[in-house]
Amino acid sequence: MLHVDLDQFVAAVEVLRHPELAGKPVIVGGRGDPTERAVVSTASYEAREFGVGSGMPLRIAARKAPEAVILPVDGEAYSTASDEVMATLRAQPRAIVQVLGWDEAFIGIQTEDPEGYARELQQAVLERTQLHCSVGIGDTLIRAKVATGFGKPRGVFRLTADNWLEVMGDRPTIELWGIGAKISRRLARSGITTVAELASAGPDALVAEFGPRMGPWYAELGRGDGAQIVDDTPWVARGHSRETTFQQDLTEPAQVNEAVRELVARVLEDIAAEGRPVVGLTLKVRYAPFLTKTFNKKVAETFDREVVLAHARELVGKIEPDRPIRLLGLRAEMPMPEDAREGHTPTRSGW
Repeated sequence: MLHVDLDQFVAAVEVLRHPELAGKPVIVGGRGDPTERAVVSTASYEAREFGVGSGMPLRIAARKAPEAVILPVDGEAYSTASDEVMATLRAQPRAIVQVLGWDEAFIGIQTEDPEGYARELQQAVLERTQLHCSVGIGDTLIRAKVATGFGKPRGVFRLTADNWLEVMGDRPTIELWGIGAKISRRLARSGITTVAELASAGPDALVAEFGPRMGPWYAELGRGDGAQIVDDTPWVARGHSRETTFQQDLTEPAQVNEAVRELVARVLEDIAAEGRPVVGLTLKVRYAPFLTKTFNKKVAETFDREVVLAHARELVGKIEPDRPIRLLGLRAEMPMPEDAREGHTPTRSGW
């Protein structure tokens, strides 16, 4: 199986639209104004050399790379480019394609020469879209995904059971797909700091720390084991979310209530297009300067805006009073269609 990851995708799309930016540091985020509250969506390799990375506040990115060109996010352009890439992947001989997002996908293929197939695939994408990609080859989805990082940019790399620990064993656990900073710190408190240590960890210790489902899964990640099937079942959304970063902190209850009303209206527009009711809500709150909390609740199936708004206001009641708010987000969960419940639909996180 192959993992295809487009190199600096959003920045690359912008360079195609603005050829004069080739070779220059390019930062994409928010409305392209570093004086506003926004974060970096992506940065070109040239901008990354200055220490700019995704998720960084735009104002900090502008200070780190003062010569960078900062552009606003244009989701429609990236979606169009992504569609072209995925159509190219699906057109490859014998390919089973599982789309993971705008800029990445798994491909299942039977071939005696996976490296050769990967190079042909890279060339096909380049010829049709003028975009470069890296390809990871693996005998599990996890190994293929991790391998891509070693192939960047524009390269091909293979990770299998034979070389997994040789390549990954001494690396920190945070370099594994699915393990972030928080989980890495919890593992470290248990004496597990490297991939090899996680791979050899006893199941009892992991279950005690992470529970009967996640404990074994983290051990599986350490070994690079897991799914060996690429699933091309069409993705079905489990929910829709919207969020707003405010240029001025919200400090009054009336401001918060109005913002939540607007979020409910926008989320329900997305829900209505799905034809499935709301069954759960999550309110995301980011207090100034940058502390984020989430509150959630299950609700009886409903399409009623006033009912959803009432539940959302219940969650608002959990917000700490007198704390300035810089961001609010709302996610509405939906029941899965029967055909998706019976299949193997991949999941995606809204936040």
